[in-house]
Amino acid sequence: MNVRGLIFDMNGTLIDINTQEEHSDIYRVLSNLLSFEGISLTPTAVRDLYYKIMNRQRKSSKETYPEFDAVAIFGEILTSLATDVTRGLPAEKLDQLPLVLAEVYRSVSRFRLQLYPDVKDVLDQLHPHYLMAAVSDGQSAYAVAEMHAAGLPDYFNPVIVSGNLGYRKPDRRIFEAALSGMGLSPSEALFIGNDMYRDIFGAQQLSLKTIFFKSNQGEQESDGVEPDYIIYSISELPVAIRFFEER
Repeated sequence: MNVRGLIFDMNGTLIDINTQEEHSDIYRVLSNLLSFEGISLTPTAVRDLYYKIMNRQRKSSKETYPEFDAVAIFGEILTSLATDVTRGLPAEKLDQLPLVLAEVYRSVSRFRLQLYPDVKDVLDQLHPHYLMAAVSDGQSAYAVAEMHAAGLPDYFNPVIVSGNLGYRKPDRRIFEAALSGMGLSPSEALFIGNDMYRDIFGAQQLSLKTIFFKSNQGEQESDGVEPDYIIYSISELPVAIRFFEER
């Protein structure tokens, strides 16, 4: 196989991340911040409204695997509950508030963000020899920023984020977008991911050869889905790539 490109999932594959979206501190902080902008909601009311709008977004989508828009959720909260204080805020601040609230939501919910062992060394080894793309089920408000925070700013082109598309993996169009951005066919690329359904099944819809990283995250099994190769550490990835190149 002539391997010219590598497509990586991000969270759970290269980035070891832990978020706790039910943590009470998230909604306490958002409640306090909204009070500065003239909107009075209890933490419980903030949480319930956030999930109500999110679920409505998903249900109204025509996509099979719909993605929600966190910035739009907070934009709706600000618009629907605006008071005279809210409406009196500077226009520039009002424009930025939905994004700020989304970033605050994510920052308070995040308890760990770090690379898995050996990721940087392996990427440095591979980058001169292969085109590399990233795909992520995440929000445009923070997915790329978290890549930068984890130290992965320059390895990947393109970077495909589901929040920019309105649909999530395993939708095949996400993988097609990565291939298109690299100018490659499925027979010229490998996909590396940690979730057996969203990653491995998704990539195999395009006949991409897949490497499953059995990490501490993601769905470990899915009926009828078998990866082409399994690794238990990112340090094993160069050997896995050679396996395909020698076939």
